[in-house]
Amino acid sequence: MRLLVVEDDADLNRQLATALEEAGYVVDVAFDGEEGHFLGETEPYDAIILDIGLPSMDGISVLEKWRREEIKIPVLILTARDRWSDKVAGMDAGADDYVSKPFHMEEVLARVRALLRRSKGHASNEIEVGTLRLDTKSARVTVDGTTIKLTSHEYRLLAYLVHHKDKVISRTELVEHLYDQDFDRDSNTIEVFVGRLRKKIPSDLIQTVRGLGYCLSTNENEV
Repeated sequence: MRLLVVEDDADLNRQLATALEEAGYVVDVAFDGEEGHFLGETEPYDAIILDIGLPSMDGISVLEKWRREEIKIPVLILTARDRWSDKVAGMDAGADDYVSKPFHMEEVLARVRALLRRSKGHASNEIEVGTLRLDTKSARVTVDGTTIKLTSHEYRLLAYLVHHKDKVISRTELVEHLYDQDFDRDSNTIEVFVGRLRKKIPSDLIQTVRGLGYCLSTNENEV
């Protein structure tokens, strides 16, 4: 899953990015409203963390522009604890949730998980596909109750497919959501990671749909 953090406080931006990356996400960052708006407009993020008080363009204006442009990416806004009006304005502008500063990082991580879960139509942190279970809170993957060891890239790929289970996902979409904007992207690496995953989980779960991409499903979709 690929996230965007828009926060002008360099230390807080770094702390958020580090915590999210350690939780298994790919993270891009921006430090002002104009840069944040541009990235949110041009890159396919799965969720965005957006501070309200930004230079160049404030967070409310950024969010309102995204929603006018029909950008439906889930947005978690960061607000000052004593500014209830910011919370109301943010929700009215199209935010999906908010966290008040100062906050515990675990709360941000939990709210991001909830945003992603709801946006993909899942009710629980634990998502099951056949005998495979992925726990988005612990980043733990099991098959028939046995923990499977995955590299960070393998986990990100599997997590994206699990969140979109029963849907065909193109190689291009996978590349866009698994790597940050500065990564030298090569869709051929997706095939490598799919091959590795098939050796660690039931091989028939990740099905190749020729000419279209991959589908994580217990149904027979391979053509």
